[in-house]
Amino acid sequence: MKRSRLFFLTVVFALIVTMLAVPVPVAAQEDEPAESEPQPLVVYTDYPSQVIGFGEVVTLTLQLKAGKSQIVDLEVEDLPEGWDASFRGGSKIVESVYVSSGSTARVDLRLEPPADVEAGEFELRVIAVGQGERSEIPLKFKVAEKLPPRLSLTVDGLPTKRGTPSTTFNFPVDLTNDGGEDLLVALSADAPRNMLVTFESGGQEITELELPSSESKKVTVKAEPLISLPAGSYPIAVRASAGDLNSELELVAEVVGEGNLTITTQDGRLSAEAVAGEETPLKIFLVNGGTAPLRGIELTSSAPSGWTVTFDQEQIAEIPAGESVEVTATIKPAAKAIAGDYMVTINARPIDSRQESAEFRITVTTSTLWGVAGIGMIAVAVGVVGLAVARFGRR
Repeated sequence: MKRSRLFFLTVVFALIVTMLAVPVPVAAQEDEPAESEPQPLVVYTDYPSQVIGFGEVVTLTLQLKAGKSQIVDLEVEDLPEGWDASFRGGSKIVESVYVSSGSTARVDLRLEPPADVEAGEFELRVIAVGQGERSEIPLKFKVAEKLPPRLSLTVDGLPTKRGTPSTTFNFPVDLTNDGGEDLLVALSADAPRNMLVTFESGGQEITELELPSSESKKVTVKAEPLISLPAGSYPIAVRASAGDLNSELELVAEVVGEGNLTITTQDGRLSAEAVAGEETPLKIFLVNGGTAPLRGIELTSSAPSGWTVTFDQEQIAEIPAGESVEVTATIKPAAKAIAGDYMVTINARPIDSRQESAEFRITVTTSTLWGVAGIGMIAVAVGVVGLAVARFGRR
């Protein structure tokens, strides 16, 4: 009896241990992450509602995505009467498309309304059927009279700009598409000789740009001289074209003369000699090598302390282009100036131009009178010494 009871307890204990060692299925399922459901089949397009003109053929790009790779059949439902519809891929008419898992497949839908279509709104649906999946997208088209194509080019401000022979002329212009269709507009210009004409939009140089229907864009026409241009008017013919559409604009870069002042001497050397404490005349030439007259020129100078510089004419009314004026500058070094080289600056400022300056190196020598006086003093000193030696030498 005892053995039977002991055997029974042993069996019960073994069963309990076995049950505790076996993992519970429910707990294991709770710890494992649930698998995400695959993405369903979907068909879509960026512009499902459009306005089209009479007789216009429409091509829409459809995009398809799916969570698993499959072949998707395509069809059109509720097609308006008289309309033709076809799916195209790789320049061929297709009825289905292969969609790879996680990627996007594209196919074009071509719609041709009848020639006698009337104005109004038309709706249809594109159906995509895959392996146990289905997706659809509604499309809406409004047939209406479109604006005729029209392209205009206008200048923002005056069509004439003035500048110097080296100025870069900037003309802001407006390019406008007043029609009902988007345009790709090419820009060109008939540039004057020795002038480069370019176009900029959004800070970048361009030769063409896309111009949506009923929109306008700012374009800058830049005319840059390649050399210093002579004074005169330089016409610039700007042209915008898109297919058979053309628009032209006449701009003018007006170059005005610019004076170019230099200060020099007859032999071109900017140096002279002067005697300390004495006036020395220095002839200088003010030369206008530019293409416009210089007016109201005022002369000033900068010299070492104790020096004086004067001019026989401190103001000059005008120096015509290509001509020069002679001016005498009188330079007087300080009386106690030490022999050596000094710098004197002569300035000339036209009333409508920047100041020009020239530095002259003035070599100062001492007066000959001081040399004679020095020799005399030396002679007197020698005489005195000689007399002293003669008198005291006898003793």
